[in-house]
Amino acid sequence: MLDLKPVDVSFFQCSTLDLARALIGMLLVKETEQGTAAGRIVETEAYIGPGDRAAHSYGNRRTARTEVMFGPPGYAYTHFVHRHCLINVVSGKTGCPEAVLIRSIEPRTGIDLMYERRGARKKLRELANGPGKLTKSLGITMDDYGRPLFEQPLYIAEGRKPESISAGPRIGIENSGEARHYPWRFWETGSPFVPRQNFPYT
Repeated sequence: MLDLKPVDVSFFQCSTLDLARALIGMLLVKETEQGTAAGRIVETEAYIGPGDRAAHSYGNRRTARTEVMFGPPGYAYTHFVHRHCLINVVSGKTGCPEAVLIRSIEPRTGIDLMYERRGARKKLRELANGPGKLTKSLGITMDDYGRPLFEQPLYIAEGRKPESISAGPRIGIENSGEARHYPWRFWETGSPFVPRQNFPYT
């Protein structure tokens, strides 16, 4: 049984690239009326607006959707892409709209609940190996927009650090110019829960 306890807010007070790496191996936890589900983060992507053409906040774009990114780090930025809800961790300093997308997790707690949400015929490694899959598995929705990720019911908890972390270009951002080549995607080297063919959202 995992000892699930939110990290201190100080965990998020680092650069966006450092946070994207630090999140690898940590646990993403969501408590709901149906139960608690958690997974070990094995893949992330950093988005460093306003100079990052792949970021929603590129050019300092401030809208109702991106507003949370202009606040302090450690809060949830949820948004829809192609009907999929995705979750990001707000990063960087207040006024600097940056975030880290959580792309894949390794199911650890509440796996039966994840199967209920995703389908009984799924393989374990397929339950949450994509940003849209993991939100559905954990029960994360747009209602979680702006939640502090250092408090229940949605939070980051201590996990098991990886032996090795790999880095490479981000996925699904072909129309973002030079930004598509930035090596700002990070994953646990050799993890079977990081898909070989990383489809953008599912």
